Order: sequence, then structure tokens, then C-alpha cells
Amino acid sequence: MAGRLYIPPYPADLPPDELFGSLATPALERQLRSELLVSANRAPRMPASMLRLEGPRLRLVPALWGLTPSWLEIMNHAPHVARAESLETRRMFRESFISQRALIPVGGVYVWKEQPRMKQPFLVTHPTRAPLLLAALWTRHFSAPLMEGLPPEGRDSFALISVECAGVTSRLTDRMPAVIAPHQVRDWLNAETPLETVRSMLTPNASLAAFPVARLVNDPEHQEWSVAHPTGPMLT
Repeated sequence: MAGRLYIPPYPADLPPDELFGSLATPALERQLRSELLVSANRAPRMPASMLRLEGPRLRLVPALWGLTPSWLEIMNHAPHVARAESLETRRMFRESFISQRALIPVGGVYVWKEQPRMKQPFLVTHPTRAPLLLAALWTRHFSAPLMEGLPPEGRDSFALISVECAGVTSRLTDRMPAVIAPHQVRDWLNAETPLETVRSMLTPNASLAAFPVARLVNDPEHQEWSVAHPTGPMLT
């Protein structure tokens, strides 16, 4: 399962309406281009940018990667991934799954393939390197923020949702964050969408691609963009 995210700047040549349809607004475009928290190698327990609906508007907000419901007392117990199969049965995830769904915009997800002597890191991405919208749950824990850059009035936090793999990714790892397609964005984020429809979106994605990257990415202290450069051919 993925443990790191690749979050480059929003592509200069991509109009937001290609990803968000009628939810795209000039305000959202300004946020994506100026406020997106970028990182070559984002690890859990760090802030990232999260997209959610606030009334009819789609907004980008900073959030901690690690779900912190109000009753959680030990921050190290905040999960950064929720299995799709347990969203409605586990107290940790149930309420957020029903009414507080979000998206995490990324350029790719790092995974590690077991090798005889080491684990080889790969970057899983769109075949055209277009942004991916990862399915997530969010919540707020009213306490002093742990991380700089998060709202002082409370801490928004999120967990990604994982599903089984398909296509190229099944050769690299056993689970991946679920990817929400552009035409699904509104229904995924809308709390009024029937849960049966929401569940149907959490399926393996066989259209993703991947390429190997340098083992420097193993250390989250390495934040230079070169850690995401290919060291071998793209697998499709």
C-alpha cells in the first residue's frame, strides 16, 4: 500500500473544468495554482491539500494526513489509510464516509515492489501524467493544531481510501488509493449521494501507469523533485 504522495504544482496547461466540470470556478483555479501544498515526497502525519464541498462551492483547504476524530486521544493512532471494505463497519470511518468525503489532488503515488534483496520504489501515475484525484474521508478535531499551516480554529484531517489493485499496480503492490474520475467528482463529494452509488466508485483502476524511481525516495527528508524522475521505462 502507498505510503507517500507526489504532489507537483497544478499543471499550467490544464483548465480546472477538465477535472471538476461545473464545480470549477475562478476562485478554485486561483487556489489550485497558488495555495496547493506541493511536495516531491509527502509522508503521513504531514499537511496536504484537500478538496471538499462547502455548500455549493468546491474549496481547497489544508489538512493533516491522518484521520483524527474528536474522540481520538493518541495522535499516533490516527490512520492515514482506510480500507474500502471497512468504511461502514469501523467507528473510525463510518460517519465520515457517510457525510464527509473529500479528494486529494496528486501527481502520483509511491509504492514499493518486493525484490529479492530490497524494495524497489515506483511512482504510480496517470499515463499522461495528468493529476489524480484520490478518494478520502475527512473530519475535524477541535484542539490546537500539531502542524504549521493548518487552521487555528480546528484541525481538519483526512485518510485515503484503499482498494485492491488491477492492471500494472497489481504487479507492484496489493492495494492502492482509490481514484475518483472527473465525471464522478460531484457525486463523490455530495453528502446526499446514495451510499450505493458512492460504494460503486471505490473500484480498482486498471488504467494507471508506473515507472521506477531512485531509492532516495525511501527517505521522506529527500524533497528534491528529482526523486520522482524515472529510472526505467513506464509500465502500462
